Amino acid sequence: MKALVLAGGSGTRLRPITHTSAKQLVPVANKPVLFYGLEAIADAGIREVGIVVGDTQAEIEAAVGDGSRLGLNVTYLRQQAPLGLAHAVKIARDFLGDDDFVMYLGDNFIVGGIRSLVARFGHDRPAAQIMLTQVPDPTQFGVAELDGQGRVVALEEKPKAPKSDLALVGVYLFTAAVHEAVAELKPSARGELEITDAIQWLIDDGRRVESTVISGYWKDTGNVADMLEVNRLVLESLQPEVRGQVDAASELIGRVVVEEGAVVTGSRIVGPVVIGPGALVRDSYVGPFTSVAAGCVIADSEIEYSILLARSSITGVRRVEASLIGHDVEVTPAPNTPRAHRLVLGDHSKVQISA
Repeated sequence: MKALVLAGGSGTRLRPITHTSAKQLVPVANKPVLFYGLEAIADAGIREVGIVVGDTQAEIEAAVGDGSRLGLNVTYLRQQAPLGLAHAVKIARDFLGDDDFVMYLGDNFIVGGIRSLVARFGHDRPAAQIMLTQVPDPTQFGVAELDGQGRVVALEEKPKAPKSDLALVGVYLFTAAVHEAVAELKPSARGELEITDAIQWLIDDGRRVESTVISGYWKDTGNVADMLEVNRLVLESLQPEVRGQVDAASELIGRVVVEEGAVVTGSRIVGPVVIGPGALVRDSYVGPFTSVAAGCVIADSEIEYSILLARSSITGVRRVEASLIGHDVEVTPAPNTPRAHRLVLGDHSKVQISA
């Protein structure tokens, strides 16, 4: 079995972060979300991985390399434009050959991995196997309709009137039969080749399509709120460890990781929190569910339930919470006079200012 990992797309819901960074590389607990998927694939015993990339190809390649440190052999497949999930299968045809494969969306996060799913597929070998989960608003997802035996009878992409609350999770397993379906597809109203249409083609052609309804945790980390929630979940499993320097005037409470080269002085840190290598926390409070990446500086400030990307600084600010702060950002107090806000913001930014 091979794996096809989708790491293209523009990440519009995470702008302005994704103007300069691939959405799949935004870190969760200081590790790119893409790596959680790649590790799940390796854990399932899959070694040959094709990563579909777009405009952020260079950045993805720099982060993942040849995949050897993850126990993988990675091939990069360029998609010139994000023309749908089934289009990604189409351009990967030569790489996939006639092998079974798992397709994994690179910005999805699934607790528990996919080992049991892959094993079940290998045993039963339906034409396709999909993962489903109950969602409060099915209109935002591909939605499945099941019969009384749990077999998939119909799929619809972002329906206005959903027939169920079961959304497709971003992991699919296919035999080579899916290539027949993809070859027959026409672009949808969105101008894309939809994977839901390909699976529906298999159903209509009498092929067996099975589903697994997962009860565990799943998130599409496509927006800031979901990124922070996944960060919280991962940090819950932290084991406390101090490899950096923490002075006697500081207090670490709960599950706190201080990585090598990090320095904490005169500060109170309440876990779960991870302080990345080379970071400095001075005379500050860092509250629960915060990830501080490498080279960051937090001084005379308070922050919690947030993600700081590499080399950012927060100085003299009270208080920051529920925030995603990009690379090389400087956050400082505004001058008291004149009474005005001075902002330098990227496209599609969102700012909340107290009156």
